[in-house]
Amino acid sequence: MNDQVVRTTFSNNLLVYLKEIHTAPLISSWLWYRVGSRNETAGRTGISHWVEHMLFKGTPQFPSNVLDKVISRDGGVWNAFTTMDWTTFFETMPADKIDVALRLEADRMVNAAFNPDEVASERTVVISEREGNENEPLFLLGEVVQAASFRVHSYHHQIIGDMTDLQSMNRDDLYQHYRSYYIPNNAVMAVAGDFDSEKMLARIRELYEPIPAGPVPMRVGRPEPPQCGEVQLSVEGPGETTYLQVAYHFPAASHPDFFPLAVLDSLLAGPSNLNMFSGGISNKTSRLYRALIEKGFAVSMEGGTQATLDPFLYNIILTIHPERTSEEALAALDDEIKRIQDDLVTTEEIARAVKQARALFAYGTENITNQAFWMGYAQMFADYDWFLNYLDRLAAVTPADVQQAAQTWLRRRSRIVGIYLSASASEKTE
Repeated sequence: MNDQVVRTTFSNNLLVYLKEIHTAPLISSWLWYRVGSRNETAGRTGISHWVEHMLFKGTPQFPSNVLDKVISRDGGVWNAFTTMDWTTFFETMPADKIDVALRLEADRMVNAAFNPDEVASERTVVISEREGNENEPLFLLGEVVQAASFRVHSYHHQIIGDMTDLQSMNRDDLYQHYRSYYIPNNAVMAVAGDFDSEKMLARIRELYEPIPAGPVPMRVGRPEPPQCGEVQLSVEGPGETTYLQVAYHFPAASHPDFFPLAVLDSLLAGPSNLNMFSGGISNKTSRLYRALIEKGFAVSMEGGTQATLDPFLYNIILTIHPERTSEEALAALDDEIKRIQDDLVTTEEIARAVKQARALFAYGTENITNQAFWMGYAQMFADYDWFLNYLDRLAAVTPADVQQAAQTWLRRRSRIVGIYLSASASEKTE
């Protein structure tokens, strides 16, 4: 097996990564665009996600009524995702059928139709998606916490967008967004699997290099100013359960502190899974599980962050025990964080936390689809070397690094505390 990664930049500035993996007759192809909710302004929130939907509506060469059949009849799977920082489309196919995926993505980079009737139909879909989210307590709480966390930066709004924008944007808005960002010089192609790199590169070049580069897209670059004190807020809604979300400002993935904080995350709440295609591992050995779940302050707990281009958040979310209050749970959480800030954790604890984080990372990189994923994903917030060096940088983390990271980033004055209360319970206390 050739374990080397081929990296090439075409004349139109499309960046291409190839990795031969001959363990199975499969190829996974990903096309990434540097556009997400981070690139949106007021009046256009949710536009990146909506545009992603529109690319499944077809082109003259691949009409919408044949797109899925083209992939499924050859035994392939495909999907797309929009996040804060990027949008990606992928197909994993039998190796001898990958050409249809390469042709499809080259075609819809340029020729997506944005038929007005399809735009109207998809408006109903994304509005329904938004309405469904609004029935979920943790979405309602998370949206308010995120908005309070970012007053200036465009991480302020949810990927799905604000309802008023989903109702008001039109076909021309969507098409302009598509033409601005879906260009080769704003894209990364990552392909892994059972192929010959020289032949694969020649075919990708044939399909993609003739596509002209576009003007450098607009970047929304408004750094969030430091927070000047703890923000506390509450949200009321349906249901009988109380939730607590505590959000700490967290560095970008390219920041050196990201790695000590990844170990701290594993120690506190169980390791975060950075790969959307692999499962998690139990958090029952984590400090917060023992301090909050086993002692009856909460019935469930999760913590985690994302690898982002700009500083984002480290979130701890608790489902409060019916016989406890959110104030009691928050006090228990604060006690556990203070212990890490005041006392060095043991080398044994660090070793266990690193081992868990390494295991989760390994699970998320083992198959062909995941390896193709990582070649493009790492490029969205850093570069492929970030991925290659991840395990070594985790292993280098010391107890002092973890303590310093906790003291620097898990500070009360720079956090947001959100409580979700059932509307009926809130009315009883008034």
